[in-house]
Amino acid sequence: MAAAVGCGGGRRWMVVAPLLLVVLQPAGAASAASLPVVINTWAFRKAAETAWGVLQLGGSELDAVERGCGQCEIDQCDGSVGYGGSPDESGETTLDAMIMNGNTMEAGAVADLRHVKNAISVARKIMEYTKHTLLVGESASLFAVRMGFPYEDLTTQKSLSVYSQWLNQSCQPNYWKNVIPDSSKSCGPYKRPEEVTYKEEQISRRSLHNHDTIGMIVIGGSGTVVSGTSTNGAVHKIPGRVGDSPIAGAGSYADSTAGGAAATGDGDIMMRFLPSYQAVEYMRMGTDPTVACQKVISRIQKYAPKFFGAVICANTTGSYGAACNKIPGFTQFHFMVSSPLLSHPTEQVVDCI
Repeated sequence: MAAAVGCGGGRRWMVVAPLLLVVLQPAGAASAASLPVVINTWAFRKAAETAWGVLQLGGSELDAVERGCGQCEIDQCDGSVGYGGSPDESGETTLDAMIMNGNTMEAGAVADLRHVKNAISVARKIMEYTKHTLLVGESASLFAVRMGFPYEDLTTQKSLSVYSQWLNQSCQPNYWKNVIPDSSKSCGPYKRPEEVTYKEEQISRRSLHNHDTIGMIVIGGSGTVVSGTSTNGAVHKIPGRVGDSPIAGAGSYADSTAGGAAATGDGDIMMRFLPSYQAVEYMRMGTDPTVACQKVISRIQKYAPKFFGAVICANTTGSYGAACNKIPGFTQFHFMVSSPLLSHPTEQVVDCI
């Protein structure tokens, strides 16, 4: 069943199915504004419900982001968040996460975290118990153990199966280029050739359904902005690879004087443009959140027109928006919104540009 409703001076189409509400938001349409608001990437409904529930019970914005992203780590959302997903070239699952407090501009982040499941919670401990912003690798794991987190195996039968299948497919796809043997045809070990012939980068061959990150923005009733991310990164990545998710300004960004933003997609490309920081700065100048998201997507398009990615944005009034890059197989972006104007956390959809 479909019905047209007015919102922000325009019209949106609401498609209603049993127990599911999806709002199709035309590109450029302004959202109604109300606080508090929770917005997160992809249709990760349980994460949205968890974060919103924390706020409804009087929890802080930091608690909401930690618990919301943490729910995805527990649920192994799409296999791209938490343990047992996205094995690297060695078959190991490692985690990246960050959390940022827009009141103090403090951030905590962890990358290439091994043997500890609760990456977003470790990131918060880094922010609250150290003077650092980012810890990486096995040293980050040792820090987590000191903070009371259990040291566990992140590998599962499913991740082992994914890894085995990849090996049987001549290690395709992978993230090497300009090496010998030809990385598009065989497994390594690889080395650089004496003479390099550079090839144009193609659209990422990893599945467009590998959503790779939960990004979340929470803005409380008083205007406090907190953002966070959690991911197990790019499947079959080169060990040690860190994407955009744990990088402040790339994976997410929060500033209680302007708003918050979070990115998802091909982090190796998107992190070069600091899209979350840029979107917040656009909103600081008064740009509508949807337009701010579109502008950062358009900026990346100029250099990488075939990149896979999306951005969510929300300002301090509670107005929000999203944008994505249109490529074959990815023409719409789904995200979750929770606010007093909605009876429950609601999946929304935006057409890519």
